[in-house]
Amino acid sequence: MSASRAAETPVRVLVPQVAGRFYPAETAALRDLIGASWAKRAENPIVNPKIVVAPHAGYVFSGAIAATAFSALDPRLVTRVVVIGPAHKFAFKGIAIPDVDVWQTPLGRVPLARDAIARALKVDGVSLANEPHLGEHSLETHLPFLQIRLGGFDIVPMLVGDARPEMVAAALEAVWGGPETVISISSDLSHFLDQAKAKASDNDARARIEALNPEPLGGARACGHRVLDGALIIARKLDLRFTGLDLRTSGDTQGNPERVVGYGAFTGEYAASAELPEEHRDILLDLAAAALRFAARNGGRVPEAVINGKLPMPLTARRAAFVTLTQAGRLRGCIGSLAPQRPLAGDVIVNAVKAGFNDPRFKPLTVDEIDGLDLSVSILSHPRPMSFTSEEDLIRQIRPDVDGLMLADIGKGGLFLPSVWKGLPDVRAFWRGLKGKAGLPADHWSPTVQVRRYVTDSFDGSLKRLDRPVPVRFR
Repeated sequence: MSASRAAETPVRVLVPQVAGRFYPAETAALRDLIGASWAKRAENPIVNPKIVVAPHAGYVFSGAIAATAFSALDPRLVTRVVVIGPAHKFAFKGIAIPDVDVWQTPLGRVPLARDAIARALKVDGVSLANEPHLGEHSLETHLPFLQIRLGGFDIVPMLVGDARPEMVAAALEAVWGGPETVISISSDLSHFLDQAKAKASDNDARARIEALNPEPLGGARACGHRVLDGALIIARKLDLRFTGLDLRTSGDTQGNPERVVGYGAFTGEYAASAELPEEHRDILLDLAAAALRFAARNGGRVPEAVINGKLPMPLTARRAAFVTLTQAGRLRGCIGSLAPQRPLAGDVIVNAVKAGFNDPRFKPLTVDEIDGLDLSVSILSHPRPMSFTSEEDLIRQIRPDVDGLMLADIGKGGLFLPSVWKGLPDVRAFWRGLKGKAGLPADHWSPTVQVRRYVTDSFDGSLKRLDRPVPVRFR
């Protein structure tokens, strides 16, 4: 086709479907409303997430929560967004991508990423179809926020009908891309409960998402449950860490507290590169130190923590953590959780006290020892099973200075944190040491050996310096 003929080819446009209803149709008014939403967003310390989850209600109801999610995106890095959410208006099976060239909003046109869409269409159940997108708000409500935040980018819009989470996961994997690509999941949470019941339901959904719970979320917890379940499949496979950053309801923002809709902002980031900001790390170290001092004065009892004010939401995310105590460079106690079971701050408090007073390898701490201790906190990613054909194959796969390992066989088990590499830098010595920790002979091997790997976000401090006020009251 000649250049002149190509220039004459009409551009296929999906015009705005919900402008004037879910958000203003007039450009200046839309910019103003997004700006007002931005000013009301919650703190978001996450840098460069792979996934964001944002609501899709009218901006007057959920705009501030959406702004929280989108504020994590780096416009210098992101050039492609996979926008995926549930269908509300049209019943169909599978996943529908509009057969157009651009999607228009009052802020301009966003081009579709034809190369990525071609890959998605190879997934069974994904097809080109315009009808499901007519009158639909699920995806379009994300676009103006993305246009304001990112400027120029292209999109892969995927509307999910009756589709199994495995299909959603396969479609997302097909368009996953690299750091230039972000997945924007569109979902509200609970619907039409009173304020108290909605908040309980939304907190339950948050806990399940952060724990990468394999059980289906269900439509009562989130209208985008199929999309979220599919994303969690990939998160478990690729080791992502999800964090809830903002939970509010329409009763908080604009509505009747007797009948509300829940909204949540979440991010999913690769656990290997996930790090709490320094100020959040300091809070956790201070909490651990204060809990140890309390326990030393109260017979080793784990304190009940009453929050003074509000903890940053990343510190209340469901996480598994280990606390390690050292004295003059020698281990003095180490206890932790193997799976997320409570909010991170609470897990650190509990395990700090257990490390000091319940590690069977050591005597309980005394008050005089406290200031001479150093402590470290390690936040675990979700352990993933390793697949191997032999012991040599397993050893080849172990990553020095990166992997923590969990070993289980013949009713015995053991765990090494990645920090153990400091004392056992050789892979074979590390592996033999782990077998010894599990109570197995150094030459043990069997076809039933199970190994899971994980990474940690780790940081440390000296209790002598950790004597600052904490945002909780112990009793």
